[in-house]
Amino acid sequence: MRTIIFLIISNTFMTFAWYGHLKFTNVALWKVILISWGIAFFEYCFQVPANRIGEQEGFSGFQLKTIQEVITLSVFAIFAIFYLKEPIRWNYLVSFALILGAVYFMFKK
Repeated sequence: MRTIIFLIISNTFMTFAWYGHLKFTNVALWKVILISWGIAFFEYCFQVPANRIGEQEGFSGFQLKTIQEVITLSVFAIFAIFYLKEPIRWNYLVSFALILGAVYFMFKK
């Protein structure tokens, strides 16, 4: 469970580092890059321990990466809807459902 919580926190930082600047197109690119790198530092402070803890809890590298991708898409969907004010379309929902299908097979014994 700690792995999941750390990944959610990590991905929240990552999403703001990678996409938060899209609302500030008037800020110079070099400033945005420096700010993004600063935010990304905190992403790594949670991402690296999440993977280490996850491995110790019995997840494989493949499973950790799959968990990471689902969390990334979930955090980004919330971010895009509420921060970027982008609509969710039916094809996005279908693609997310297909990814969840991939998760099912990743963890199937």
